[in-house]
Amino acid sequence: MTPRQRTIKDPVTIEGRGLQTGSNTKLTLKGAPANSGINFIRADLPGKPLINIRSLSIEGRALKRRRTVIGSGEAQIQTTEHFLAALTGLGICNIVAEMCGRELPGLDGSARDYVAALDRAEVIEQDAPAQKLVIEAPLWCGGKDSFLAVFPHSGLRISYFLSYPEPGIGDQFLSLEISGEVFRREIAPARTFCTKREALLLLALGYGRGADHSNTLIMGKKGPFKNALRFSDEHVRHKMLDLMGDLSLAGMPLEGHVVAVKSGHTLNMELVKKLKKL
Repeated sequence: MTPRQRTIKDPVTIEGRGLQTGSNTKLTLKGAPANSGINFIRADLPGKPLINIRSLSIEGRALKRRRTVIGSGEAQIQTTEHFLAALTGLGICNIVAEMCGRELPGLDGSARDYVAALDRAEVIEQDAPAQKLVIEAPLWCGGKDSFLAVFPHSGLRISYFLSYPEPGIGDQFLSLEISGEVFRREIAPARTFCTKREALLLLALGYGRGADHSNTLIMGKKGPFKNALRFSDEHVRHKMLDLMGDLSLAGMPLEGHVVAVKSGHTLNMELVKKLKKL
């Protein structure tokens, strides 16, 4: 049976503060026609500017610290990765996301609450075949001590190696064949994290204004402060979540095996640039 495109049946609204800016945002999700893609609307700005993921230009865009930002000038959408990962994980390719605010709600720091909201809206199939970006030859990019590549593969598999000097994190590796159920169970609940030193630095630079122990794992030598892990390797799972969200900016679901070594938003965007050229 040929996979079909998906959208949501009913509107649903999510409210919350952004992890980095601390500003409150009201996000209303609505169904969209087949082949229309993922569309953000800044409903709080004059003219209600629209950002379509498929036509988004990645070249020359500036990454913000610890998050992915799309759009330009006032018409920006900050910290897109958790929401976009939820859409990718549930196979939703057509949706309208109306925002009153500049940063998507951080919620609990994972994609779990976005998945719950999309479930309330009811994911439905559409009368159009699903489109995929099929990898036919390897693509890769690398940094000083990081690497990111995608190889031909039937379906989507992500293999990620994470290494942190912080004893509470250390070295972690996970490889998963991604399906809707696997995403829900193994990736969506994984929360964002940083070390105590990173948290203090971010605050000093004016970031992390909406982060606290309820939505961010602040890691020490023996584990998270004032919190408990949902998975023993929750950190690498969250990196996979971020990666899924970032790679969705290529414009359509990816079919391939993604292999990442200590990759973050900057390297993720380098691969997205190459994917968009396909």
